[in-house]
Amino acid sequence: MSESPSQVIHGDCLHTMKVIADSTVDLAYLDPPFFTNKHHSSVSRDRSRKFRFTDLWNGLADYAEFMDVRIRQIHRILKDTGSIFVHCDTNANFLLRAILDDVFGPNQFQSEIIWSYRRWSNSAKGLLPAHQTILFYSKTDRYKFNRVYGAYSETTNIDQILQLRGRDEHGVSTYATDPSGNIIYGGDKKGVPLSDVWEIPFLNPKAKERTGYPTQKPVLLLERIVEICTDAGDLVLDPFCGSGTTLVAAKLLGRSSIGIDISEEAVDLAQRRLAAPIKTESAMLKKGRASYVNADKDALSLLAGLDLLPVQRNAGIDAFLQVKIDGSLVPIRVQRAGETIMEAASKLARAANSKKAAKAVLVRTHKDHTLFSEGMLPRFIELIDSTALHVGKRIAELLAEKVTEKAANTSLQGTLRDKAAQRP
Repeated sequence: MSESPSQVIHGDCLHTMKVIADSTVDLAYLDPPFFTNKHHSSVSRDRSRKFRFTDLWNGLADYAEFMDVRIRQIHRILKDTGSIFVHCDTNANFLLRAILDDVFGPNQFQSEIIWSYRRWSNSAKGLLPAHQTILFYSKTDRYKFNRVYGAYSETTNIDQILQLRGRDEHGVSTYATDPSGNIIYGGDKKGVPLSDVWEIPFLNPKAKERTGYPTQKPVLLLERIVEICTDAGDLVLDPFCGSGTTLVAAKLLGRSSIGIDISEEAVDLAQRRLAAPIKTESAMLKKGRASYVNADKDALSLLAGLDLLPVQRNAGIDAFLQVKIDGSLVPIRVQRAGETIMEAASKLARAANSKKAAKAVLVRTHKDHTLFSEGMLPRFIELIDSTALHVGKRIAELLAEKVTEKAANTSLQGTLRDKAAQRP
């Protein structure tokens, strides 16, 4: 497949779009200013470049006029089979919805897509913001749409999904059977159609595609938008292209693209990214969220009753106790079967040191046969025997006491017999 052309233009998108011919664009994606009334700035990952843009307005009317004239230009240059996706949040999504209804018509509204992601907690009062909105409108009813299917969830009864459905004499949906009562199976199933809630991870600080641009979105998000409403060779427009993520997604999928931005730094960055496109794959999307839940259930069961936070994907720490010592949380680890206490301590020590923990707790579950004394452990590790080990130790002590008691009784009885035999 030949490479599709990509173009990045510096300037105001309103003026640039005026020279684009009518009905030539297949898809427009906008990530415009969000009406935050703030200055936004950041630096690149290598701290060699600064990015900045202003999102300041003289009220909603000023912002509405800015967006209205640009959305009208997009309507003009979209093909009849084209669509527009407008990215927004709670600051102005109500206003953008009204503008889109006015320009495209309420009947051309297709979906309100919720981009859902996990974010780090903050101290602000109220619910943690964990989604943004993407408004999806088509120019006409003849818009392109490529169906995308996902896997069935773990709770889906696949055997029922595969069965052909019919209706009885009362119009109630039933599973179809042949005259002998055998189940009739339907055709091949493609999976679950893509919904309007998209769980795509936010770019983490270490993601390879992360540039440091303030409003950068993940390539995976833009790929999904490009994929569902365009075909190979189609033209994608991003009039607020910022770091160029839309253009990268279009290039990776074999689409042509035009990006426009008023920031010279953004245009330069987008061109750099197009020269060497990078996409960070999401292990969570490929494997599912359940694949990240790998804390040792047996180990956690031994810690039941403690106020703690289980830790996933860490071989050295099973949980953090919800208590602080010298300002740091306390990691805790349970000794595994077949693991010596020094092996367990070594894993805990490495992990605890990386977290700058002042204290750590190691739970011993069994006695190993290696030479060991508690003085061999790092000083910040507290060794505690598990309940089972405590019980086992106490039972062993009780058995030993019984053996000693029995031996003493036997000895006493022997002494009494000897004395009795010595009597005249």
